[in-house]
Amino acid sequence: MTQPTAMGGDSYTSSPEEQIVVDSIYRVVMEQRIAPKTKLSEAKLCETFGVGRMRVRRALLLLASQGIVDLKSNRGAFIAGLNPKEANDVFTSRMLIEPQLVNGLCIATQSPDVSMLEEHIKLEHAARTNSDRSHIIRLSGEFHVKLASISENSVLTRIIRELVTKTSLIVGLLGDSGHSSCPDGDHANILAAIKKGEPKLTEKLVFEHLQHIHSGLDLSKSKPLKSDLAKVFGME
Repeated sequence: MTQPTAMGGDSYTSSPEEQIVVDSIYRVVMEQRIAPKTKLSEAKLCETFGVGRMRVRRALLLLASQGIVDLKSNRGAFIAGLNPKEANDVFTSRMLIEPQLVNGLCIATQSPDVSMLEEHIKLEHAARTNSDRSHIIRLSGEFHVKLASISENSVLTRIIRELVTKTSLIVGLLGDSGHSSCPDGDHANILAAIKKGEPKLTEKLVFEHLQHIHSGLDLSKSKPLKSDLAKVFGME
């Protein structure tokens, strides 16, 4: 039995087979390769991943507990969808929480270990150099989760992780290609301000960073759904 790795911090344990389903769905959400409200057919998931229905159901329950999947009575499982108000609420929450988070990192009595973030930014740079869009999107979101994790506050990290995942859903549905991921260089600037111990500058950079992504949303329309799960998961 292994601990869930897609979202982390949960007491529920999953089998390796279930974890494959969980991690795969989480990954395509973070990479914006599957649209919100896409139906997740149990039969199709069983066929795609070569696992039994019970394994799939347990994986969907875990994903539902993390806000990635909506389970609807008598209708099945769907990738979570957000309406315009919910989308705005997610960004409002992030703009309230994350600037205060980095402020705390700057004024902490002991300087945080940012080596993990430095390595992560190198991965982002490599993905941009290779024009690897799916990895750019996933890594962009994961930077914010790792930023929260160095606070060593497991509750706060879990909240940020859920908000980041919802952001990927939102941008996948309502974003445009110019705002599909965090702007190049922003993360490096944020990290540099943290290392210099400049709380006000760091707060400002994080707030403007999130504001830029939010400004790229078109709340009046959404993109067409991708419903062929085998193609989405690259198993065809």
